Amino acid sequence: MKVSKLTVAIAATLGMTASYNAMALDLYVDAKTKQIFAEPGKGRVLLGEFEKVGATNPTLQPAPAATHEEVAAIKKDLELKTNEIKALSEHAEEESKPSNVHVKLDDGIHFATKDGNFTAGINGRMQIDSQSNIYQGPNSAFTNTSATGMPTALNDGATLRRARLGVEGTFFKNTDYKFEYDFTRGNGLNAGGITDAYVRQNFSKPFSVKVGAFKEPFSLEEATSNRYLTFIERNMAVNTFVDNLNTYKMGIGANYSADRWLVASSLQTEGVGGYNNAYGSDNKFDSATTGSAINVNGGVNRNGGGGDTSWEVNTRAAGTPWFESKTKFLHTGVSGSYIHLNNNYTATGAYSNGGVIFANGIGANVDRTGMLTTGNLTAGNKGAAGATTAEYLTRFGAESALVYGPFSAQAEYIRTNVAGSGFKKNESLDGYYGYATYFLTGESRNYNAKTGSWGRIKPNHNFDLKGGLGAWEAAVGYDYMNLNSGVINGGQASTIKGGLNWYLNSHTRFMANYVHLLDLNVNTASLPAGSLPANGTTKVWNNGDLDMIETRIQLDW
Repeated sequence: MKVSKLTVAIAATLGMTASYNAMALDLYVDAKTKQIFAEPGKGRVLLGEFEKVGATNPTLQPAPAATHEEVAAIKKDLELKTNEIKALSEHAEEESKPSNVHVKLDDGIHFATKDGNFTAGINGRMQIDSQSNIYQGPNSAFTNTSATGMPTALNDGATLRRARLGVEGTFFKNTDYKFEYDFTRGNGLNAGGITDAYVRQNFSKPFSVKVGAFKEPFSLEEATSNRYLTFIERNMAVNTFVDNLNTYKMGIGANYSADRWLVASSLQTEGVGGYNNAYGSDNKFDSATTGSAINVNGGVNRNGGGGDTSWEVNTRAAGTPWFESKTKFLHTGVSGSYIHLNNNYTATGAYSNGGVIFANGIGANVDRTGMLTTGNLTAGNKGAAGATTAEYLTRFGAESALVYGPFSAQAEYIRTNVAGSGFKKNESLDGYYGYATYFLTGESRNYNAKTGSWGRIKPNHNFDLKGGLGAWEAAVGYDYMNLNSGVINGGQASTIKGGLNWYLNSHTRFMANYVHLLDLNVNTASLPAGSLPANGTTKVWNNGDLDMIETRIQLDW
């Protein structure tokens, strides 16, 4: 350690002053450090009494003045210290500049300032799908009935199922954001293809609040990104009651996530914009047996889905009651929603817009014609005989999943109750599914405890030409949907399916599914008098047969 001459002079002056205050001193030495002390203490040994040699009444003499050379040296030393402090300050400021970032490419494209206060990552996905209908057998009684106006066969083909690009990151570590756009969504009259667009404040490790557009907290399969689904399409109950109603909505959400359980809740609504025609016109058959069709109302939703939501409250609670390790655990959860629907009429009482449609394409991924569909549940002039107005929905869901090494099983049940004018008290639509998977190459499903959903699969060995096989997963499942209840006659169907997934690496995979329609039934004769007649497409496929082969090539980052 360097000591300047000025410091030495000050110390010498203080030492001289102390020595002249007494004529004799007892001195002690520390047995370990060998330091000299003027007072006794622990570990100190008395050296003896020492007297000052010299005049009996000495006068304090000032320290000799520093020479010109010594003063110049002191000034130079101070200048060097000042420059060092300035350099350290400038270096700290440079380190915190947003332009001075780290770039990480090992699991996507990520940027971060060196102090970690600001981060940004570019995310995206591309899913290229194909559908081949290897056998189609619609109801022969309606295949030649031109009055239906409905297709009698599904189309083969390929499509860009999803093409998304987005950015996500953090501000000052505790605030994060996400913005994502899907170029395959929207009709250009409203928010279009925006999916997530929110800002979230993390008040603590478990508790956070977000504002903006985000998914409803409902269902295990819906909480799981489509990048990580086992089958190409979500199962019918999740697709019909959650995803097809436009699960991305505006609002505020709160999430509390501990190590093994979470509770998420939201208050959400939809923006106002163009109308949705995702399922075509709502052609419904009259109650006669002629098969003639009547057209009642076009698309319903002003924000790209199948329901025109006013306000809704959602809650999901999930956790792992049994958890032995990350590859051996049991997941369970429940969800609930109250959804108020918009219904708008003209001054004359004629229907204008609003309502809700429940529809599903039986697991198809390219030609997703609504083979099961209720049509608009708000139909007819207000107050007219036979008119219906869907005013609100209540949804209930139960979910469970088991992971045991490379084996896993998953199941969900969802029920939606419809209430409003023209409906009975217990109009309940429901569906459920169950499936099992097995990794032939030994991997295990990746569980994200913070969101109670599935995450990215990382193969034990990426595919290469040196013997790396990637990860191979086989799956088989059963899917059931019932859209018949009271005056609602949207049909019921069940399918079985098998799937094979090949993960070349953690960001690239090939998927192949085989879907077999077990049954699709619309039996208007067994329904109560005054029931809403079946949609035309559903009628054409009543008691029909269908087998599909679907594929997907997926790249995401």
